[in-house]
Amino acid sequence: MGGVTVSDDILAEQFAAHRAHLVGVAYRLTGTVSDAEDAVQETWLRLSGLDSERRAAIRELRGWLTTVVGRICLDRLRSAAFRRESYVGPWLPEPVVTPLGAPPSEDPLETVVRDEGVRMAAMVLLDQLTPEQRVAFVLHDAFGVPFAEIAETLGVSEAAARQHASRGRRAAAEADPPPRAPLGEQQALIERFMKALAAGDLPGVVELLHPDAVLIGDSNGKARTARRIMVGADKLARFMLGLLEMYGAEALSAARPVLVNGDAGFTIPDIPGGDEHRDLSRRATTFAIRDGKVVTVYDIVNPDKLTRLPD
Repeated sequence: MGGVTVSDDILAEQFAAHRAHLVGVAYRLTGTVSDAEDAVQETWLRLSGLDSERRAAIRELRGWLTTVVGRICLDRLRSAAFRRESYVGPWLPEPVVTPLGAPPSEDPLETVVRDEGVRMAAMVLLDQLTPEQRVAFVLHDAFGVPFAEIAETLGVSEAAARQHASRGRRAAAEADPPPRAPLGEQQALIERFMKALAAGDLPGVVELLHPDAVLIGDSNGKARTARRIMVGADKLARFMLGLLEMYGAEALSAARPVLVNGDAGFTIPDIPGGDEHRDLSRRATTFAIRDGKVVTVYDIVNPDKLTRLPD
C-alpha cells in the first residue's frame, strides 16, 4: 500500500479485514481474550485518529497494524508481570472454547484457534518468556515482522531485538511442547480416558497417561483444582479418581465435548453437591498428547477466565 488516503468508512472496512489476524497476534502475546480484544480496539483508535498526512505515510497497512498491536501488548505484558506476583497457584492462558463439530465460521477467535501456535501447550511456553522475548519471538517467527520494526517496538537496538527473539526461540526448542495431534486421535484417546475414569479403573487410567504426565490447574484460589503442578502418571490417576469419588459420577456425565484452543477437551457446568458429594465448580479442561498418551492435563477453573464459555 502506497499510503492510506481512503475515507473513514473504507478505512474501517480495511481494518475489519485484518481483525482476525490482529486478534491472533494479540492473543498469542497476552494470553487473555479480553486483553487481546482491547489491544485490537486500541489499535483501531490509533489508526482512525491519524491525520491524513500520517495515514499517507503508512506503506503497508497490515504490517503497520501488527507493529502497533505488538507495542500495545508489550505494555500489557509488562503490567501483567506485576499482577501475576499475587496470583494464587499456576497461571494458564484464558481458554478459547469453540464448538466441536460445528461448520467453520469466520468469527475471529474461531479463526485464531486453527493455528497450531495457540494450542495450550504452546501458549504455556510463551508465558515463561520475558515480555521482550515473547514479543520479539512471536512477531518475528510467527508473523514475519522485520527486526528493525521489532526493535522500535521494544525500544532497543536491532541487535538486541534479534537476541530477544533468539532466546525465545531457544526456550521453545528446549521446552519441546508436543505438536497438535490429529483431532480424531485426540477424541479417541480422551473417550478411552474418560471411560477408564468412570469405571474407576486405576491401571487403565495410568496406561493412558504418559509416564511424565503433568496436571496443571488454574484457579487463582477461587475454585477447587490442583493447587500445585502435579507430575507422574500414577499420582495423577489416583488424584483424578479421588476427585471422582469426591464430586460424584455427575461430574463426568455432565461433561460437554468442545474444542479448547483448537484441541479436544470438555467443559463441565457448576454442579451442586449433596449429602455425599461436594459442589463442583465449572471448568474447561483440555489435554496435550505425546506418543499416543496424555502428557498434560490443563484444568481451568478460575471463573474470571470462563466468562465466555458457550451456553
